[in-house]
Amino acid sequence: MYLGDYIVIEQQLGPFTFAAESVSTGTPFIAEIDKDKRHLFVDHTFPDQHPSACRFLRPDGDLCRCTIHRDSPAQCKFYRCIVMRVLDAKGNMIGTVRGTLGLHTDDPGLRALGEEIVRKRPKDDADAEPWIAAFLTSRGYRVE
Repeated sequence: MYLGDYIVIEQQLGPFTFAAESVSTGTPFIAEIDKDKRHLFVDHTFPDQHPSACRFLRPDGDLCRCTIHRDSPAQCKFYRCIVMRVLDAKGNMIGTVRGTLGLHTDDPGLRALGEEIVRKRPKDDADAEPWIAAFLTSRGYRVE
């Protein structure tokens, strides 16, 4: 939540497009708000109340979501936030998919699927995240 000290918006280029900079590396990047998260981004209550938070972070129910997941800089992709929670048939959380889209679990069956995910998932993160969710759902897991 405190990456607001490391990512700054330099200029708004369009309604959902921004010139930004990764301060720690001095790397500029263009960030477009993910289409499925634009409804979250338009509410500025959270960043106004949390000035140290990343300007692209928004609450979504009980979770906080990155609204530029596809365009986020490398420091964010390597940050170990949870992108998805994996639940068993009873609703118990048995694993997580983190910001690098790696599956983390102690469950042997789910771990075996993690190896299959690594081999088969799309290389583009924007395509990989929904693919992973669909893959796990098709195997009887619930993802949040």
